[in-house]
Amino acid sequence: MHISKLLCDRPTALRASYGRCWRSYRQTSFSLLLTISLTTLIAPPSLAQPRTIPSPSSAPLELDLLTKPKDYVITANTINPARLTVPSLWWAQQNSEKKLLDNWIAYPASDKEPARVDLIVNQQIWSLLEYVERYDFVNRLGSAARNFGYNVRVFNYQKEPLATYTCNFNTSPALCSIQTTVKNKIGLQRLLE
Repeated sequence: MHISKLLCDRPTALRASYGRCWRSYRQTSFSLLLTISLTTLIAPPSLAQPRTIPSPSSAPLELDLLTKPKDYVITANTINPARLTVPSLWWAQQNSEKKLLDNWIAYPASDKEPARVDLIVNQQIWSLLEYVERYDFVNRLGSAARNFGYNVRVFNYQKEPLATYTCNFNTSPALCSIQTTVKNKIGLQRLLE
């Protein structure tokens, strides 16, 4: 056992020794507390999850796939007789969207980008909706698509981007962001997040 420790433990220890021992104890406690705090605050990179949400896909809308679909895409007209077609947005289209959601094109994930669904909406109905109603529509369909691992982009038939619902699927739960474009009274667009 260390001599100063013995002196500090003895009730008859000299006051000077006791003072040194107390300082040593405080320094050790502070060092230990600092180490625990820093270890807690700084997680190793392997344990840290990225907290960013990727940008929406910049791929062009391919409306020709609605009439001439490729094997790898799913549209509102795609039916799989053997099992549920993923993503399944028919329920949302039939029950709650009142002709707003006209069609969609779902692309599987590739090496270049994650899976996404391009929703095509009826522009006349979309333009009648208030901002909150548009946000609600994007949020509901985005949440449904997110459950299947898809990001969402919303377009009209003029291929104008209207909104996006983009997620970081590498986090649990997935972190998602909604962006919408709003036209002002003179027709200029701006992006809202």
